[in-house]
Amino acid sequence: MTNQKPSRRETILQALVELLQKDPGVRITTASLAKSVGVTEAALYRHFPSKRKMFEALIEFAEDAVFSRCQVVLQEQEDVRVRLQQIVHLVLVFSERNPGLCCVLTGDALMGEDESLRKRASQFFERLETQVRQSLKEGEIRQGLRPRTSAARGADFVMVFLEGRIQRFVRSSFSRLPSTDFDEAWALVAESVWG
Repeated sequence: MTNQKPSRRETILQALVELLQKDPGVRITTASLAKSVGVTEAALYRHFPSKRKMFEALIEFAEDAVFSRCQVVLQEQEDVRVRLQQIVHLVLVFSERNPGLCCVLTGDALMGEDESLRKRASQFFERLETQVRQSLKEGEIRQGLRPRTSAARGADFVMVFLEGRIQRFVRSSFSRLPSTDFDEAWALVAESVWG
């Protein structure tokens, strides 16, 4: 068995995530990132043409990781209530395991960066909300599960819960874990959505 050494590109992204986790809210400069990786700024730019591209790569990693797992849940679970519970739990646990990445997804790490990056990060949650809304509609059609309100409003409520937990995690400097007391909290969300 060989231990494959991470590529320089992966090392740079990992260092960026670690800096975001270590000092939430602090703007990361290419100089501080280069120092953390142990390379020159010019070496950073050989792997990423801009800091924007580094952040985009992190967002793409989050999308690939979360949405590929969401697809597995969608394929394996017939009951929409179980699907949504597992998808929300999956995202919260992913957040716990990737605190620095949460700073990117919530936009905290993107303050002062190109505005298009904030829009790009928000697409992660918009895509997730679309998945939740589609699941709620499927529940109506296939299982006769009628939300208390429209599927769009039900999805909005689920996303407020999800995003609120992640935002609180970032705001608490990662001390308030998003999945704490999940089953009890989810039971309240489910009751609010379906009655």
